[in-house]
Amino acid sequence: MALFRDREFAALAGTAFARSQAYSTVLIALALYAEQFDTTGFVEGLFGTSFALAQLLIVLPLGRKIDTGNAKRFLLAGLVVNVAVFGGFALVENATHVVLMRVAQGVGASILWITGSTVVGEISPDDQSGRWLGSYNQVAAFSSLAGDVVGGYLLYAYDFRLTYLVLSLVTIGAFVLVFAFLRDNPGGKTDPAEATSVETFRTLLGRPMVRALVSFRLTFSFGKMAVIIFLPILARTEFGISAFAIGWILAGGKLTKSILQGYTGELTDRIGRKPYFVAAGALLYGVGTAAIPLSYVAEGTLNPVTVGFAGNTVELGGAFFALFAAYGLLGVADSLRLPASMSLFVDEGERFDSVASSMSLRSISWKVGQVIGPAVVGIIIDLVSTTAAFLTAAGFIVVATTVFTVVQARERQTTATVSTLGD
Repeated sequence: MALFRDREFAALAGTAFARSQAYSTVLIALALYAEQFDTTGFVEGLFGTSFALAQLLIVLPLGRKIDTGNAKRFLLAGLVVNVAVFGGFALVENATHVVLMRVAQGVGASILWITGSTVVGEISPDDQSGRWLGSYNQVAAFSSLAGDVVGGYLLYAYDFRLTYLVLSLVTIGAFVLVFAFLRDNPGGKTDPAEATSVETFRTLLGRPMVRALVSFRLTFSFGKMAVIIFLPILARTEFGISAFAIGWILAGGKLTKSILQGYTGELTDRIGRKPYFVAAGALLYGVGTAAIPLSYVAEGTLNPVTVGFAGNTVELGGAFFALFAAYGLLGVADSLRLPASMSLFVDEGERFDSVASSMSLRSISWKVGQVIGPAVVGIIIDLVSTTAAFLTAAGFIVVATTVFTVVQARERQTTATVSTLGD
């Protein structure tokens, strides 16, 4: 909480709050759209693929623009794009409209995510990057939790338009904070004449740690995106869980992330060995993903519980509790993995004054799996079963973690051998 005394960190945290709250609320809305428009698994996969495809196309040029340009302007532009997106979502009439708006949302989210995390890495003290990035992610996790609970309630009790109006007001508030408190040109430390984007990315990929991280994220993202897109849809279409209760499920994982990420960020700064945090978190995420199909067993085994709120009652079946527990475990897993992963990319980028480019590599390596994963998992759901889809996703996560551990260990051993020969 002490970081909020820094007005610039508070402004950047405002962008993370607006971005994550919107992302989480829209995920619940996608489950409602899937039921309303009676979509297939493949179309539901396109809800995720379209979002990621837009990000894949802009992430690399955006990273170099941020490195060489005025990052404050990019943050302000991203917030404006998000407000326009909410207006578009309020007017959708079919699944095609939803896919198109997800493309626009992907553009706005990319601008805010890459720019915000880059600026946090740039202006943080040299020995506290893990703390700053962990706390920045902690704000995003808390905001995501607010999106799950508040957004879920708005979608349950009111309608789409009021929900998107609230998201717009929060985003406008973040715009005011950035405009008033963030210094002009907080990034942009690299001279555009010093290196082309190709040279910069080639240099970064020459780093052993960057190669290991990129290869890991290419595969891990396939599995994680299956969870992000299809868990809310599973809850709604298979078990009829209300939008508000779906928000509670997602909030369980966000709560663990919001509580733990700041602490684990400091822990990685103090202990080091950041690759081990990445691997441990990834393996735990695989376990949580494999546990999601247990919701089918729990639905017929656990007795339903009736909960009252605001004059209404909601019946929570066994599937709710199984999904809540699984998603809570996934939140713990992300708390171990995320601060360490981000800090490693920032450390590598700072070697060449190209933090944004390093973060862009981090993002684009994710986008490849994010584009392919939802569509493939949707096809598996249509052709085989939902259980097979989630177990396949868990398998990809385990493979990604194994490859990362082996590649990172070999690269470290090779680097140590070369250093010894050089001595």
